[in-house]
Amino acid sequence: MSTTTAPTFKPFNLALIQLGGVGAEKAANLKHAREMIKKAASGDGGAKPKPDLVVLPECFNSLYGHVHFPVYAETIGYTPGQPYDVSASQSESVKMLSAAAKEEGVWLIGGTIPEREESTGKLYNTATAYNPKGELVAIHRKVHLFDIDIPGKIKFKESETLSPGNSVNKFDTDFARIGLGICYDVRFPELAMINARQGCHVLIYPSAFNTTTGPLHWELLQRARAVDNQVYFSMCSPARDLTQNYHAWGHSMVVDPMGNVIAETEHEEDIVYAHIDPKVLQEARAGIPVTTQRRFDVYPDVSKGL
Repeated sequence: MSTTTAPTFKPFNLALIQLGGVGAEKAANLKHAREMIKKAASGDGGAKPKPDLVVLPECFNSLYGHVHFPVYAETIGYTPGQPYDVSASQSESVKMLSAAAKEEGVWLIGGTIPEREESTGKLYNTATAYNPKGELVAIHRKVHLFDIDIPGKIKFKESETLSPGNSVNKFDTDFARIGLGICYDVRFPELAMINARQGCHVLIYPSAFNTTTGPLHWELLQRARAVDNQVYFSMCSPARDLTQNYHAWGHSMVVDPMGNVIAETEHEEDIVYAHIDPKVLQEARAGIPVTTQRRFDVYPDVSKGL
């Protein structure tokens, strides 16, 4: 568990890129993602305030599916707490994301990419985060693998190719502490709880719910995690592409600490902009003081002992 003090929570602007047109050619996917980062960072050409933090969706550089993960996997080689030389990175996606963050002058959560660990050959679904200098400051490997079977609707098993991550991850900006998760992680409230109790103000999960689970639980789970922990919560999805085998739900959104959806789009390619106001978090915690009324004499604090 982190013992460092979280940065002061300040107002900031967030942009979610609901990326479309992801196809079989990785180079084309990276090129399009770079163009959309530039568009988002410009506030859509000045129509919106320039965002401080830009987010890409889950599996932005490749087709989505367990058969595709080994084909598109890249070696990152990042060790938390140690300097990382982007110029020597084996990952072309990391190099693009680093350059984009630096050139556009924004914090960037680079969605997720399939990652191959060099020492073991294991594959992970991994999110990366960058500061405006282009430095890789955090990664999160998807902790909970999406293995589901809803008869007659959808069957999907990430564990056929992926290994699960085993850590809770966050990073500090100059305006907030940001907690990371990926898609299916949202169904396990402990992860969000731990991040919130470690001082995170905003939780961001690159995600790709499908058209079966999306209508049921996409908004519900985000609002639940936001209200449970009195934090801002956001999930960024790919756009829906009916020509692919996996049909993403879309509807990238941002939820405030009172459970209000403050920004959302439909299922086409789009950029979602939101203003993040610390006053809403402060008022939620003052008015409904669950953060000070928990009974750890009755039940354990899941954030302890990590």
